[in-house]
Amino acid sequence: MSGHSKWHNIQQKKGKTDAARANIFTKIGRELAVAVKEGGPDPNSNSKLAQVIAKAKDNNMPNDNITRSIKKASGELGSINYEEMIYEGYGVGGCALIVEALTDNKNRTAGDVRHLFDKFGGAMGTTGCVSFMFKRKGVITVAKEDISEDDLMMYALDAGAEDINSEDEEVFEVYTDTASLGDVRKGLEDAGVKILSAEASMIPDNYVDPTEEQQANIIKLIDKLEELDDVQNVYHNANLTIEE
Repeated sequence: MSGHSKWHNIQQKKGKTDAARANIFTKIGRELAVAVKEGGPDPNSNSKLAQVIAKAKDNNMPNDNITRSIKKASGELGSINYEEMIYEGYGVGGCALIVEALTDNKNRTAGDVRHLFDKFGGAMGTTGCVSFMFKRKGVITVAKEDISEDDLMMYALDAGAEDINSEDEEVFEVYTDTASLGDVRKGLEDAGVKILSAEASMIPDNYVDPTEEQQANIIKLIDKLEELDDVQNVYHNANLTIEE
């Protein structure tokens, strides 16, 4: 699995236990809260909120949960303020990692993240120590069995996408500017393309090739980081070839 490809992670999460799915809904609920705080509760005028709602539906989050999260963030049901935090560091084998979090307690979250880096042989670094190796892009995944690469390329470019990556065995990844993610998604859907997922991601400029033993260690670190309630996303630049 390439460092930027999250589809396998998405598949894995969708098949997990109810407790794990509830954890995913909690994380998306926090994203909804932040989007509402930044741009208001109307997805028609808040493009970030519209994107998070689409992500929630991609993950089969019930409409009642979505509505409740929006009302809570807009003050109708009380609210909690979350702060966006980014942690950077290295895992074994020279793997660069970026950890995005939404937290109501920075000290707790930083301590939890640092503990996991240390536990799995990595090291947290200072802000900017690895982020220069990544670019933020919108990534839309489409199943290869649903469409040919030529057709998807035509539809994607017409919708305003930047490029397509076909390296993954199961899906195409359509790259967009993050500000255009919602428009490109709508353009593809209007053309009849079935979207598996669409979200902003961090795409590494280059990849490292850890040994199988190091890959197993990196996967454990990523899994444990993603299990933390405060952690929203984990990005890395390791080529992972072993089964997760």
